[in-house]
Amino acid sequence: MATRIRGTGWIRGPRPAPDGEDRRPPLLRELLLVTGLFLVYKFGRLLANGHETRAFGNAERVWDLERALHLPGEGTVQQLLLHGEALIRTANTYYAAVHFPATIAFLAWLYWRRPAHYVWSRRVLALVTGAALALHILVPLAPPRLLAPAGLVDTARVYGPSVYGAVPETDSMANQFAAMPSLHFGWALMVAIGLIAATRSPLRGLWLLHPVLTLLVIVGTANHYWLDALAAAVLLGLALLVVPAPVPPAPAGTPTVPRQRPAAADTAPAGAPR
Repeated sequence: MATRIRGTGWIRGPRPAPDGEDRRPPLLRELLLVTGLFLVYKFGRLLANGHETRAFGNAERVWDLERALHLPGEGTVQQLLLHGEALIRTANTYYAAVHFPATIAFLAWLYWRRPAHYVWSRRVLALVTGAALALHILVPLAPPRLLAPAGLVDTARVYGPSVYGAVPETDSMANQFAAMPSLHFGWALMVAIGLIAATRSPLRGLWLLHPVLTLLVIVGTANHYWLDALAAAVLLGLALLVVPAPVPPAPAGTPTVPRQRPAAADTAPAGAPR
């Protein structure tokens, strides 16, 4: 786009962002907002407890649907992980310890380095999490590790570490019947998409390894079905359609046009020296 600035002639370059568009939102406000959203989600999940009969009925239907669709059995991935105790412990640790810290680190980095992308990502994650919470309450679902017909091992309980109580019905710290959608996968996929959108490294596609590893872990540890991840991906896709994405950062070395206030209209009389 060509822009004329008095005294400089015609300058070609990208249109500058409006003032304030790339400013960081107040840190305290963001900390309170993110903490509040997390607490609402955590307590909201607890509201879905106490629906064991529905949760196991839904689990059987999901299991039968996956077999009707000829999806690979979750047990195939689990058998690969069970080849070594160290491998399955690593997978359990990844499930228990990477989910929240990776997402927090992602948001923190965007906040300091890419404020516009931070606001976009926070809105998308909030929308996905809210929709997931509604589904957790409306459609309680027992994970495959608790479904007897699946014949899968509860790897966290057998090998550790585990983030869930031994008895799901009395586990007051977490809702074990909130398998669909998988926010482990949905958040991991958004982390990868957000970092790919916010950076210009030629290797940025490697960020997709995070959701791929997360998918293998949540399925191999029998915490989620394949369809849980698919449902999360669909919700994320819808959220990305609703929330406008920011302008991507320019590649390194790209010349930029300095921001200048438009000059006042030139009202000199015709024929006057300029």
